Amino acid sequence: MILYIDPGTGSMLFTIIISVIGFSFYILHVLWVKLKFAASRGKVGKTDKNKIPILIFAETKRYWKVFEPICRELDKRGVKIVYWTTAKDDPALEDHGFKNITTEFIGEGNMAYAKLNMVSATILVASTPGLDVYQWKRSKFVDYYIHVQHAANDIAGYRMFGVDFFDALLLSGQYQTDQTRELERKRDLPAKDVELVGIPYMDEMRKRIEKEPREPHDGTCVLLAPSWGPNSIFNKFGTKVLEELIATGYRIIVRPHPQSFISDPGMIESIMEKYPESDKLHWDRSSDNFASLNNADILISDFSGIIFDFTLAFDKPLLYANVNFSPDCYDYYWLDEKPWTLTVLPRLGLELNDDNLHDIKTLIDTCLTEERFKKGRETAREETWVYMGEGTIRTVDFIMRKYKELTDDNDTVSTADRAD
Repeated sequence: MILYIDPGTGSMLFTIIISVIGFSFYILHVLWVKLKFAASRGKVGKTDKNKIPILIFAETKRYWKVFEPICRELDKRGVKIVYWTTAKDDPALEDHGFKNITTEFIGEGNMAYAKLNMVSATILVASTPGLDVYQWKRSKFVDYYIHVQHAANDIAGYRMFGVDFFDALLLSGQYQTDQTRELERKRDLPAKDVELVGIPYMDEMRKRIEKEPREPHDGTCVLLAPSWGPNSIFNKFGTKVLEELIATGYRIIVRPHPQSFISDPGMIESIMEKYPESDKLHWDRSSDNFASLNNADILISDFSGIIFDFTLAFDKPLLYANVNFSPDCYDYYWLDEKPWTLTVLPRLGLELNDDNLHDIKTLIDTCLTEERFKKGRETAREETWVYMGEGTIRTVDFIMRKYKELTDDNDTVSTADRAD
């Protein structure tokens, strides 16, 4: 007799099996990392001179805003670097007048990861998490992996094991360092190099705000910027949040997370069809979010990193959605204390939930007028944005210092002193 398993049960069993295999692999890999670390006593030997000295990897064109100031500073110092991207239309591929930077489109998906998994480089810098967890593996020909932040919030906000196998993390707040050390202790991992450097792309954003004034407009402009996945605003409230916003008579900009069009295309397309572009409603799908952030008076979001760009760099208030965030698949799950993001949100604005959604206009007006939220933003900046204005210099200083340690010959990549 053949045992029958219905498709739903079969799918569940398959998921469980894959999860067990993945976690077993993770445990074995942790042991292997510890053995290698113990054998080398945490030191890296001199590297092959034929390797790419410094390689920057960008998983998406959106990361150009993260890496552009870093590339500019490296180029200014005369440092030869290579920039790999998986986006054909990455702004990095345009001519920026750099003399020392080579950019290359390396394909998408498995093609890109095949190159990454075998690349030979002294240092690889990335903002993409998940190294050595799924398809992106540590290359045995890369000596040192550095993770650079692309949002000013918890380092434990990635999906599980997001930064476990990097060699260094460049962070912007002491609480992030504390989270890193707690995860290392609980997972019995060797200590990574952790450096507080600030946030280069937010420093650049502040400069841009000073140079590009907002477009003049009458009345209040609201930016609705949902994240993606089951915890997002649209998955929580459906279209009711848009209905209530339209009823306020305020100007509305809707900027869904780019991943929404990949993970939830049917839902997003149906909402866009139901609420088409008008003189009061604008759908923003541009790669650069600056105009939307600059022109809006208040942001409504859930747990997206855009929250901190808007409140800290643009110094504007927030309505944050209560989406009953579940930490189960994130590194948050391992922490003893509540994530910093969840503790800081009440200082930045008011909570939007099922009970007060109908009164969204009053919530917006309160956030725009109460002084306590401005003070809350000042405190949050102190906690998550150290060395404001110095992020790029400190990031590049760390990269160059580490390169010199690894090669004991800095002259091979740096031919010019840093310009002030």
